Amino acid sequence: MTRTDPRGTILIADSDFGDADIERAIVEGAGFELRTAQCKSEDEVIEQGRDVDGVLTQYARVGARAIDAFTRCRVIARYGTGVDIVDVDAATRRGIQVTNAPNEWCAEEVADHAVALWLAAARKICEYDRATRQGVWQWQSGEPIWRLRGRVFGLMSFGAIARLIAERVRAFGVEIWAHDPFVDESEMRSRQVRPVSFDDLVEGADYLVVQSPLTPQTHHTFDRATLRRLKPTAVLVNTGRGPIVEDAALHDALAEGWIAGAALDDLEEEPAKQRDWRPRNPLLSLPNLIVTPHAAYYSEQAIATVRRIAAEEAVRVLTGHPARSPVNDLTTG
Repeated sequence: MTRTDPRGTILIADSDFGDADIERAIVEGAGFELRTAQCKSEDEVIEQGRDVDGVLTQYARVGARAIDAFTRCRVIARYGTGVDIVDVDAATRRGIQVTNAPNEWCAEEVADHAVALWLAAARKICEYDRATRQGVWQWQSGEPIWRLRGRVFGLMSFGAIARLIAERVRAFGVEIWAHDPFVDESEMRSRQVRPVSFDDLVEGADYLVVQSPLTPQTHHTFDRATLRRLKPTAVLVNTGRGPIVEDAALHDALAEGWIAGAALDDLEEEPAKQRDWRPRNPLLSLPNLIVTPHAAYYSEQAIATVRRIAAEEAVRVLTGHPARSPVNDLTTG
């Protein structure tokens, strides 16, 4: 098989990796043609992918309109674990396999990042850094700071990554609470974690880390009503998806002192999904907020791994092999 007689075409709908070398080696090595794009809308996905056999996507939405417009597509492989950008039901109806990368590819990195954000917010690291650079050499520039030991560290979800976070923070002497309706309470207790209701988590946590997936049920979980119920000394950390926290509500909570601080690894507007994004979000002007650019998953090792997984999954499906990490079941119906 040669490049002039490919077995089919695989499209990278978008990526911010800087090159496509890893994917190209896998895709072209298997006899397929690789096409690359930087789609920022579903219309662009349709334009670029109408006649392709497989799609890899990082941020670009592959919704029902795109899926219905595809004439040959048999696989949509997501760079990452969450598949909220793919209409899985529409893909299933069309007989298109959707794949993702299991949590393991970046679980250690996300857990480390969540703890780093928590400590930076709780210990006012960024405030101290800014003040020092402006010539203020005083411990008071970070006050008030509360001792970590003995305070309540809350986790919204208790999946694989949240469990790694719990392991890490236990050394700081915090009391760990978690809410996850999909995890048996005995499993939490076996890990020295107290299972609590969502209401108790929101009202009782001194630090609350969001590590749940984005679903219609979790969208805007932290709206004005929920944020009003947090302790005024609470710190909110979101290393889940941006839209779980309502940006406008969080701005008011931080600006008006409903809560003490927050640290986010993404914004509700999800800048990576926009073309020519500019930092106009009012949240970014607040001194008691830390924001990182959806980087919790990043390490050189993790990025290389997720790129290989996505490309290999597409090739596997297109060469008649079962996906290793299927999202939808095409054997029924």
